[in-house]
Amino acid sequence: MANTNHVTTKWLGGMAFESNNPSRHNLKIDAGPESGGEGDGLRPKALMLSGLAGCSGLDVAMLIKKMKLDVDHFQIETIANLTDEHPKYYDSVVIEYHFHGSNLKEDKLQRAVDLSVEKYCGVMEMFRRFAKLDIKVLYHHT
Repeated sequence: MANTNHVTTKWLGGMAFESNNPSRHNLKIDAGPESGGEGDGLRPKALMLSGLAGCSGLDVAMLIKKMKLDVDHFQIETIANLTDEHPKYYDSVVIEYHFHGSNLKEDKLQRAVDLSVEKYCGVMEMFRRFAKLDIKVLYHHT
């Protein structure tokens, strides 16, 4: 049996949809008022960036734990450029990994990011098929 994901997305009326997830959590998707929606949900293209950051973030968090690294706070900023022509898609994405702490081991944190970007993160690999990726790692020593 092939390894698959199955997600059901139901129309709620107007421009709103509800989409399920294998985690059993649902999320609402809606267009903004400028596109006829209520702005009462997540935007599909931005959700792709959350999926990208979440996938890589899970890898890095696992590696932080595995390597017993001391990190107070960690966030990922994704800044994506949309093409001008329809269908609009992301042609380039900057992915910034921000690590905060008083005892950051930069070499090991860089290794954790590299492993996610180059080996583990399937969403990163999908993005690589259609966008130029610019990976940045920033350390904030406290």
